[in-house]
Amino acid sequence: MATHTITFHPADKTVTASTGALVTDALRQAGLEILQPCGGQGRCGRCAVIVESGAPSVRRRSAIRLTTADVEAGYALACQSVIEGDAAIFIPEQETLERRLVTDKTARRIAVPFPYDSARDQTVRAFSLSLDPPNLDNAVDDFARLEGALAAHDIHDLEVPLQLLRELGPRLREADWQVTAIVETDNWRQPDGPPRLIDLRGRKEREDPAGLYGVAIDIGTTTVSVHLVNLLTGEAVDTAAEYNGQIARGEDVISRIIYANKNGGLGELGGLVRGTINEVINRLIQRNHIEPGHIYKAAVAGNTTMMHLFLGLPPASIRLTPYIPAVNQPLPLLASEVGLEIHPLATVDCLPGVASYVGADITAGVLASGLADTDELTLFIDVGTNGEMALGNKDWLVTCACSAGPAFEGAGVVCGMRATRGAIEEVWINGQTFEPTYRVIGDTKPKGICGSGLISLVAELFITGVVDKGGNFAVGAGLASAPMRAGARPAPTGSPRLREGEHGPEYVIAWASETGTGRDIVITKVDIDNLMRAKAAIYAGFTVLAQSVGVDLADVQKLLIGGAFGKYINVEKAVQIGLLPDMPWDRFHFLGNTSVLGAYMALLSREARSQIKAIAEKMTYIELSADNTFYDAFTSALFLPHTEMSRFPTVAAIWGNGSRNISLAP
Repeated sequence: MATHTITFHPADKTVTASTGALVTDALRQAGLEILQPCGGQGRCGRCAVIVESGAPSVRRRSAIRLTTADVEAGYALACQSVIEGDAAIFIPEQETLERRLVTDKTARRIAVPFPYDSARDQTVRAFSLSLDPPNLDNAVDDFARLEGALAAHDIHDLEVPLQLLRELGPRLREADWQVTAIVETDNWRQPDGPPRLIDLRGRKEREDPAGLYGVAIDIGTTTVSVHLVNLLTGEAVDTAAEYNGQIARGEDVISRIIYANKNGGLGELGGLVRGTINEVINRLIQRNHIEPGHIYKAAVAGNTTMMHLFLGLPPASIRLTPYIPAVNQPLPLLASEVGLEIHPLATVDCLPGVASYVGADITAGVLASGLADTDELTLFIDVGTNGEMALGNKDWLVTCACSAGPAFEGAGVVCGMRATRGAIEEVWINGQTFEPTYRVIGDTKPKGICGSGLISLVAELFITGVVDKGGNFAVGAGLASAPMRAGARPAPTGSPRLREGEHGPEYVIAWASETGTGRDIVITKVDIDNLMRAKAAIYAGFTVLAQSVGVDLADVQKLLIGGAFGKYINVEKAVQIGLLPDMPWDRFHFLGNTSVLGAYMALLSREARSQIKAIAEKMTYIELSADNTFYDAFTSALFLPHTEMSRFPTVAAIWGNGSRNISLAP
């Protein structure tokens, strides 16, 4: 097979690639990173590069996300472009993964979630031991001598891994028989033991009372969050978060499942997420001046796909009928087996999930939210690319998941971006002038618009009459043919904010002179459609869930919203577009990252860990793809806010007035 020379600028790296190789393959060979939010399917357009020379030698298999002008300028999608000759390729500046991630001070506001007694609740214990040295009159072997000392603490039938047994004698003698034994007394799989020796610390180490740590880990599709926990006090001493390194290979779980099925894809994705986790753990270790070997336990939560990729399990069956994962409840593992850079014999407890699309992030969230302990009818939802939800109380639970797509993360939107510095996160539109006011993350020039900004913007466009119930731009702008609502005042014909763009009708949020990119930031009819499909999937999901058990959404006494994205949702705007049900605001409760909180609770307490297992076993899973009512509910929700306006009385009251007072305050 012929080979070709490919040079990448501005990195000035040159590689040799075979005929038929993708540009992304050559980039990876050169050690260069490029974002592929859609997993290399050619849907997002984020991996665009410029072919500077040798244009005929790079064949575009697809240019669906490129304009005619883009193609004429030499742009090509790296994931959809085949190398057929020598070429020089320029890599434009990629979006920086910068966000309002958890700050250094956040962990210090996290309270221990229940009265904690390490001797009662904790499965990892430290025992200070003073052993009698051997002599000719006391010729007991080293292991038996250690067993005898631990028996005084009611530790019997001790198991010792061979790795540690090989080091036992030298460690005891180096410490002059004064040691601290780190023992795991039991785990959820073996609640009655036997106990297992994890570590044997010497004289200096045994004097450190704080040298007993664990980590609670949430593997989110977008963000990995880690709590560093003192297992003696139960305190979350510090926390940190970072973008999941897998993002560059796909922004949603389906994209990553597809990518994992490619040659070498599974290993690559597993390495990326483990690398992210270890990066965050190392940051916490350095910040708090502790030893990695003093972290003796980990509790891990995440959706089913993330858990599979973390463990290196092929996830292909998750997206194929009948949607069966490899495992819902992984067995306890060792850190050395899964590649975590903590004590190699530390137990890694991957929390239980329920089904292909309802994972440990939801079981952990249900525990942390208190849903499993309440008498009140409660709806718990995690808004994201894979919208998971649970309905019930302490006596019963039903759950489902619906694929909302990546619109809430800004993907599939012309000017969409994640909630990073430079993202527009909230928008207000003057109902008289139709001029926008917006707020930007980081107080800087805008570069695009994120999920919370999209929700806010579409709600404002709808309430002010710029778009109708179907998401079509108003007749008064001369852009659409759908009739306007009664009483609505059309936007002024020829308004500069409303125009026909390359992607169809669009509204200009920020002019090029105002932005950090030098380009107009707009929202198009296609963007609105993408958001409407995402919100419709979420709304249809909990509608079908309620119908399945014969309850009305109006009877829900509490609506709990988990997930990092939920913290930034404006309730009023979410209701106005039909993402959330129209109910009294005091019923809404935003909980933040309940997945990592549930992992934290499981890390501390054997009882909490047992509760999560019981929650998973109690949940009745409804597969929406096999439920005929979901499509009908989804179709009905594909309007602003819904085809049945009676479901949204507060929105109908505002919308029916034809006007409203506009707040221009940021």
